[in-house]
Amino acid sequence: MKKDIIIIGGGAAGMMAAYSAALAGGTAVIFEKNEKLGKKLYITGKGRCNFTNASDMRDFMDNIPRNPRFLYSAFSAFSNSDMISFLEENGTKVKIERGKRAFPLSDKASDVTKAITHSLQKQGVSVNLNENVRGLLIEDGKVLGIVKENGERVLSSAVIIATGGLSYPLTGSTGDGHSFSKNAGHHVTALSPALVSFNCRESYISEMQGLSLKNVRLSIFSNGVKKPEFSEIGEMSFTHFGVSGPLVLSASSLVSDELFKDGLFGGIDLKIALTRDELKDKIIRETKNSPKKNIRTLLSDLLPRSMVPVFIQILSFPEDRVLSELKKEERDRLIDLLKAFPFTITGKRGYNEAVITRGGVDVSEIDPKTMESKLVKGLYFAGEVIDCDALTGGFNLQIAWSTGYLAGKSAAFYVTSD
Repeated sequence: MKKDIIIIGGGAAGMMAAYSAALAGGTAVIFEKNEKLGKKLYITGKGRCNFTNASDMRDFMDNIPRNPRFLYSAFSAFSNSDMISFLEENGTKVKIERGKRAFPLSDKASDVTKAITHSLQKQGVSVNLNENVRGLLIEDGKVLGIVKENGERVLSSAVIIATGGLSYPLTGSTGDGHSFSKNAGHHVTALSPALVSFNCRESYISEMQGLSLKNVRLSIFSNGVKKPEFSEIGEMSFTHFGVSGPLVLSASSLVSDELFKDGLFGGIDLKIALTRDELKDKIIRETKNSPKKNIRTLLSDLLPRSMVPVFIQILSFPEDRVLSELKKEERDRLIDLLKAFPFTITGKRGYNEAVITRGGVDVSEIDPKTMESKLVKGLYFAGEVIDCDALTGGFNLQIAWSTGYLAGKSAAFYVTSD
């Protein structure tokens, strides 16, 4: 039996697994279906690569909604500060921005990939590009290697699955790792797009495409339930198909997939600094001071320009109506709209636009201290293929770095002590 460690996938998790395995004395071999390593990294953070988050570990864990405890050992093995040091030691200077998001100083994702690729070269990692893997070789509960697309068998003592999920399939994330895992006897939890925008029913949403809102509260409600499923303050935007932006992406990961089947409704508090009573008092004062001011002018004082015609459309009373003619029920409807601007969510956008995939290999079947399968000896998992995901801000990439590092280190120990 060869003493090689095969890593399927040359993304963030796969590259780090290979580096860690070689650093620990293993012979690491990457099989990557794309023409280059780290293809998905080039598009993260809009090409700037928000590679981790510099928050302390308590805040860090608060940003991981699914299976955070499973990741304790991985983060202990290789933390966010370790990743920052790793890049700087390999020639990539780092900066920390708002929300403790970490980026390369150059704002170029390619610098992150170059730093890791350089470290792989120094450790003697073998990289096979344009090499698609068809499946695993498993016998008597032990992994023996892989089968390439052309049918060729490649023997090894350990295999690390680091193929990613289903998001951005053009970068090579097509669910191969989930198939390999199922064929090895593992359970893969329900998969769905996460950190993704929403489609909306109302035509007036698309009329505001391009508009970004800051410092608003987005609340998401399910049918017949008064308590919101999600309610947070932040930024969001309107598109030709619905709503997007940081608040929406977070909601897409925090709201249960089951609720999307029954229909969800959104409400935006456009004036979070004012209560309903304070808004009422403001309009009453405006009416006393400028009784001849019309509704359009009032709305222009309260809202972004592109929202004004939409408000007039929804309120359905004449835009030249002066404030002194505004009825109490009309004023109340206006306040309702300012404090809970409504829209209907018809579903999430697809994997082509999703930052990550929700779901993956069931963590109960993986040893959190090593990332090794509990079902197949010598088989390890790293990155998005595992059922762990986080919110935006560099947290998901750190999961990839940390699980990759731990899987590689563990696989090297397994191989060298075999």
